[in-house]
Amino acid sequence: MVKDEKKKSNWRDKYRFAVRNDHTLEEVWSIVMTRYNAFLLGTFILLFIIWGTATLISFTNLREFIPGYPDVTMRRNILMSAIRLDSLDRELKLRDKYFDNLNAIISGNQPVDMPLPQDTAKKYNSIKFNTSPEDSVLRSHVEKEEKYNLTLGPTAVESVSGLASLHFFAPVKGIVSGKYDVRTKHFGTDIVTRPKALVSAVLNGTVIFTGWTMETGFVIEIQHSNNIISVYKHNASLLKETGDLVRAGDVISVVGDSGELYTTGPHLHFELWYKGSPLDPEKHILF
Repeated sequence: MVKDEKKKSNWRDKYRFAVRNDHTLEEVWSIVMTRYNAFLLGTFILLFIIWGTATLISFTNLREFIPGYPDVTMRRNILMSAIRLDSLDRELKLRDKYFDNLNAIISGNQPVDMPLPQDTAKKYNSIKFNTSPEDSVLRSHVEKEEKYNLTLGPTAVESVSGLASLHFFAPVKGIVSGKYDVRTKHFGTDIVTRPKALVSAVLNGTVIFTGWTMETGFVIEIQHSNNIISVYKHNASLLKETGDLVRAGDVISVVGDSGELYTTGPHLHFELWYKGSPLDPEKHILF
């Protein structure tokens, strides 16, 4: 008991630390503290030194002097190499997928679908479309007036003598697997493309027929000016209805292999008619 009380008293005992002038013995500076206070002060100083050293190493270039730590140039090279490697790996996968699809098309098999990545830089969920009642009434009125109008403007039928001055929009991009042949009554061109590809209208016009037949599946026909009609067959689904106005390049359907006859895989059968006679689409459109 006596020893414990003596130890406690030693921790509580106060000590004076003074600085004196050696010539005049004048006290210049002094401090009074116990052993406990001195221990706390020493611990605080030690922790402050450790924190300051760690901060300097983390947020300054002093860390580059640590053996084995890469400098700025080396870290930049590592980052750029990782980015190039990722891009090269992606390009190799796309190239392999392209060759696999090409081999499948040549062999007559169904190509592998290649989904396009969505642009992550745009926030599609945050897009808001605001419509007013006046706009809706006006749109409905105009659509009812123009629903069965076969022209989109004041240009009269037969305003041009031929088709040389017309620019046809390619309905799809792909490989021609079946050519136009009057002898076999194949009045159109078969274009093989990836499944679920979007089909576009070749010219401005009005949809005059949408339906399904056992031979050619889902079919859509568009009446254009100058007595031109374009026909799209074997679609997976139709995106327009009879009477809808379309412009060149508008999406009208989705490529498929519908129909119980005349189809061996996903493709578009496209026909072009002028004044009631079939035309060779390859002479007017680059697929």
